[in-house]
Amino acid sequence: MMKNIKKILIVLTVINVLTACNNNGDKADGYGNFEATEISVSAENTGKLMAFTIEEGTVLEHNQLIGYIDTIPLHLKKNQLMVQKDVINAKSKGVLSQIDVLQAKLKTASINKNRVENLIKDSAGTQKQLDDVVGEIDVIKTQIRSVETQNAPVVNELKSIDVQLQQLEDQIQKSKIINPINGTVLSKYAESNEIVAFGKPLYKIADLSTMELRVYVSETQLANIFIGESVSVKIDDQNGMKTYEGTISWIASEAEFTPKIIQTKEERVALVYAVKIQVKNDGSIKIGMPAEMWLSTKSNQ
Repeated sequence: MMKNIKKILIVLTVINVLTACNNNGDKADGYGNFEATEISVSAENTGKLMAFTIEEGTVLEHNQLIGYIDTIPLHLKKNQLMVQKDVINAKSKGVLSQIDVLQAKLKTASINKNRVENLIKDSAGTQKQLDDVVGEIDVIKTQIRSVETQNAPVVNELKSIDVQLQQLEDQIQKSKIINPINGTVLSKYAESNEIVAFGKPLYKIADLSTMELRVYVSETQLANIFIGESVSVKIDDQNGMKTYEGTISWIASEAEFTPKIIQTKEERVALVYAVKIQVKNDGSIKIGMPAEMWLSTKSNQ
């Protein structure tokens, strides 16, 4: 009988010790789910999707060319504008040659004016000679302005064509599908040879090399954490829990109500602060995966 009592006392003592340990440090400091910055890449032009060779799970590099939208109609329009520009330039050359002739006459008349002015100073010329030369200069300047006025619509048309050519070149460049970041394709929304419109999503990509764990902490916990602090992050593993090193990258400046993913009504009405933790991914961490945050002081106990 005494032996049984001793065994019961020993069991109760072990239970009390384990309970005390659990109350002191076996609870994580925060719970949350992993996130990643997802980017939806859309078509920047309208046309037939050509050579779009990616699949979900494909790892892409920044600025990698992964396909293009048919640019033949754009190139045909560009060639048409170039022909129009050549025709207008041919017309403009005739007008410009007239201006060159008038400019040469104006230069000669200006030289004559200076010569007559010098003759008058030496009392070898007359005022009438000077008036005649000045009158000739005024006539030539009027002719130049007249020709320039006639040429103005041509110049404006050339400028308009140049703007249209620049717009076409921009559209041709935007027909190339350039991947914006290093990352992994999460979803694919289009296939080769489909007709796509401007703004149509083509695929979604995210950088999964570093994941972001969003957890929520109470106001009392807030005083014990800071940006740049190293913490332990734990996820479920087939052998128990797997631990990663994480770094706090962001702390919310304002409190919010606990997200509805928290089960109990009492916890959902509590005010908490969101915290983001950067974790290097070894390939095991997935978007949406739950995880725990442990402060370094507690994880070292």
